[in-house]
Amino acid sequence: MFVFVCAGCGAELTVPLSRVTLPAHARQQYGNGLQLPVLMEPGTFAVDPEPWGPPWRTWEEIGPEEAAARGVYAPVPYLSDAPPGAVVLAPGDTRGTVLVPERAGGYCCGLGAGDGPNMACEDCGLPVATRVDDCSLWQAVWLAPDAVRCLPVDGTRTAPLSWEELRAEGRATPPFEPRGRWGFSPERQDGSSWSPRWEAAAGQALAHLLAASEGGPVKVPHGLAEVVFQRSLDLLLPTGPPPRRAVLAGPGLPAPEGAPIVLVPVHPETGRTWTPDGGAASASCVPLPFGVWLWLVSPERYLPVPASGALPEGVLRDDPPPALPDSLFRADPGVFGHTLARLPAVRNPWLRTIHENLSPCLRARVF
Repeated sequence: MFVFVCAGCGAELTVPLSRVTLPAHARQQYGNGLQLPVLMEPGTFAVDPEPWGPPWRTWEEIGPEEAAARGVYAPVPYLSDAPPGAVVLAPGDTRGTVLVPERAGGYCCGLGAGDGPNMACEDCGLPVATRVDDCSLWQAVWLAPDAVRCLPVDGTRTAPLSWEELRAEGRATPPFEPRGRWGFSPERQDGSSWSPRWEAAAGQALAHLLAASEGGPVKVPHGLAEVVFQRSLDLLLPTGPPPRRAVLAGPGLPAPEGAPIVLVPVHPETGRTWTPDGGAASASCVPLPFGVWLWLVSPERYLPVPASGALPEGVLRDDPPPALPDSLFRADPGVFGHTLARLPAVRNPWLRTIHENLSPCLRARVF
């Protein structure tokens, strides 16, 4: 566990927090006018290894050599020139800060990050963080890495959960969830839609799937994985040669020997990707957030009777099952483009062409 303190005066700015991996949807901008929930679980924080926030530099200013040194291998409109290592946490976990109204850019429906840090230390006034809660953005507080210090909390060292413990814990991420808009009353919400978390995870994984495809067709397992990935793969990759098979693998689910591509989980606490051994050790690993992976391998189903048995025997539930999305699943194009630009494989001409043609792909409703 750690607390973050002001670099200027040492005042505590957060409650004790445990570190987790940065969510795949941390940089996601979703839809138009939608109200997204809090990005981070209470009591957790993550560190973005890349620079975040203003000032920004265009691709023409940076150039391909400097961009490659920063791990970006294809042109992007702009890159942040802020210090790397911004810390993101839930807004409710901050302490001892005040909002700086004149720097609270955004105001479509909430606060944005356009003006830089908009929260200051209550004791000394040093700008220390940026609160983001505007529409279509995940609600979060981003601590500026050069304005805070991270201190361990005595007596709280704990080991991360093992893969087996994570699997037993069973915290899967549902693929659909209610969708709401700013200013709508609860009874006027839009119903269920595909989860933004899933769309972001799929955008990230799709970039890795394309890199692992080596320019040929790929087939993913039947079921939900097929719904999530196959349509985009078929539209983006050529037909003809025998497809490479992508299989699900992870804790409790060994990869078949000789599998060329495996869809595997990322540990939510350490950020490490599960890797197969034995005959599948040479497979290309496609990372998925653990909760998404767990639902793919062990999907939960709606039960017509309560699992607790609270109702009398033979009495069915009278509430309807959750509403299902009424649209095709589409991976998040922003997360896809962000991830693809940071894979060295994007230097291959065929994959570079896909990256450069994201706008036509959007018009063709690939995403």
